[in-house]
Amino acid sequence: MGNKKWAPRLNEDMDSGILYHSQGECGVDYWRSWMLAQEFQIIEKSMGDYWNIASSEIDIKAVQSISNDIKNYRFKNEGKLLAFGSETGNGNFCQSAPHAENPNGQWNTLELICFEDKSVHIVNGVVVMALSHSRYKEGSIIKPLTKGKIQLQSEATEVFFKDIKIQKIETFPKTYQSYFE
Repeated sequence: MGNKKWAPRLNEDMDSGILYHSQGECGVDYWRSWMLAQEFQIIEKSMGDYWNIASSEIDIKAVQSISNDIKNYRFKNEGKLLAFGSETGNGNFCQSAPHAENPNGQWNTLELICFEDKSVHIVNGVVVMALSHSRYKEGSIIKPLTKGKIQLQSEATEVFFKDIKIQKIETFPKTYQSYFE
């Protein structure tokens, strides 16, 4: 991440993301900027979080905590499999765990592995989120969300990307299969 911020994020953590399985027209989300997608969030102090964009939904093993009368969910592989998205009842956000990002000013290595309806968010070699059953709602119909474009996002903060590599895979890597059992 860089150092510059612009309104409305002047007093907030620097925030950006990798939006994947992006489909349709731009402008269907709450900021009226991005396409329907799943988000690998890149934010200070919590890299790898999940956010749904527009009508996307996904399942994550998570545990719940309550702070300031707000339900929060955090990824935990031993947790209960829960649905996340605007209409799931669990909200549209799940916090990554464990914390694996480097201090601001140092480069982080991010890996996003997607195959069919599963994905893994990896920060500096540490799995911080495993997600399955990627889907979206079109009206009352649920459809799979398993392919699409990649969007690099910035929410009014400076961010730098380098050495981006995209590799096709034929199966989900065995190294990560235990996250989906």
